[in-house]
Amino acid sequence: MQIERRKFLGKSAKILGFSTAFSILNKCGSAVKKPNILFINTDDQAQWAVGAYGNDDIHTPNMDRLAKEGMLFKYAFTTPVCSPSRAMVMAGCYSHQVGIDDWISSKETIGFPPNRKSIADMLRENGYITGLIGKWHLGKEEEYHPKRHGFDYFMGFLEGGNNPLNPTLEVNDKKQELEGYLTDILGEDAVKFIRTYSNSDKPFALFFHTRAPHKPYMPVPDEDMAHYKDKKFKVPDIRSYSEIKDFTEEHLQKMYCEYYASITSVDRNIGYLLEELENLAIEDNTIVIFTGDNGYNLGRHGLETKGNAIFLGTKTRRPNMFDSSVLVPLIIRYPSVVKPATICEEMVSSIDYFPTFMEIAGAKQTKELKLEGISMMPLLKGEKPDNWHNAVFDGYDMHHGATANMRMIRTKDWKLILHFEESSKNELYDLKNDPGELKNLYDNESYSNIQKQLESRLKEWISRTGTNKRL
Repeated sequence: MQIERRKFLGKSAKILGFSTAFSILNKCGSAVKKPNILFINTDDQAQWAVGAYGNDDIHTPNMDRLAKEGMLFKYAFTTPVCSPSRAMVMAGCYSHQVGIDDWISSKETIGFPPNRKSIADMLRENGYITGLIGKWHLGKEEEYHPKRHGFDYFMGFLEGGNNPLNPTLEVNDKKQELEGYLTDILGEDAVKFIRTYSNSDKPFALFFHTRAPHKPYMPVPDEDMAHYKDKKFKVPDIRSYSEIKDFTEEHLQKMYCEYYASITSVDRNIGYLLEELENLAIEDNTIVIFTGDNGYNLGRHGLETKGNAIFLGTKTRRPNMFDSSVLVPLIIRYPSVVKPATICEEMVSSIDYFPTFMEIAGAKQTKELKLEGISMMPLLKGEKPDNWHNAVFDGYDMHHGATANMRMIRTKDWKLILHFEESSKNELYDLKNDPGELKNLYDNESYSNIQKQLESRLKEWISRTGTNKRL
């Protein structure tokens, strides 16, 4: 299906042109434009909800295509809810370090610090045209607006939620009610952005942030739901969780059907973006990064949603940092660097995007940026630097719906979570023998040595990064 044949379902923003020219010189002295960047960030899509990660039930041909043509990361981590995760990407440091420790509610007047340089600021300073289409969720007040944080162009919504059908979006700096499916409206505008700037002397960096598959999953176009008609899905067994009562597998099956259909609607729009890159003959000079803002449980551990989860069919909260909440899909296609169909088994974190994009943009790191991450470029080249992460750290301070102050260290084989709100909830998991994190080994004498080692490392990280200020 050609983009030109699509019926536009809503009023899209008119993208303004930029006239400033930018180029760099290759070794032969001719002008070569830096690579374009397309950063795709879905909302509440778990790593397990992608075909390329081994899910036979879901229809994600375009996400799977990126994996065939690029690098799939098995161990990509972030914090377990949306606003903090987005802050980590934008700042290149831990969410606590920029004062965003839980999702930002409509009643709060906090956001991405005005005096903090964002990843978009850095890219623009280094010659990129920058755009954000979709969800921001890092502050709704004017001082936190994306255009105050390095984005030349914004079309989307500032808060966390929106309607999957007939949404209200900011277009040309004004809120407008549009007709159509939200994901398609955002996808159409992303295509327009790419088409507009493909002929510019400056490279573009487009952040395409969907709302899907965040609840409510429905409605979606019939063509996306058609892949799941009369299908029975593999779902977790929830019968052993005493907190769950009167919640049937039939209900869980329905949730999976709708969740998957929402993801497929995103995948279809990713296909349009990839097609446009091909039509414009810029796919070889465009880096495509596909990821999610946090994980998702949907029956795993008997839970619904993410780090602020509830037990299915109840209002009982279970704050958590299970892998199903902090492990996200990450696939990067970078034709001139990444070998097709490669798999990376090193641990990466959302804090690593900022230094990675700096290296791509040719920017120099300074101490003033206070970055915590490491550039992923060596990994994309198939190398492993000596200073690469042998553990990932994170924190989550939940204050909506329940109170929790969790700090986590996760190595390849072990995970320790300290609950500073109530130490009796501390968790230790042997991931090698218990990848589902079903058996808590904390204070088990047989594992006292590994527990002490992990606690020592975690407390050192807490002290070094200032996350203890929130405890």
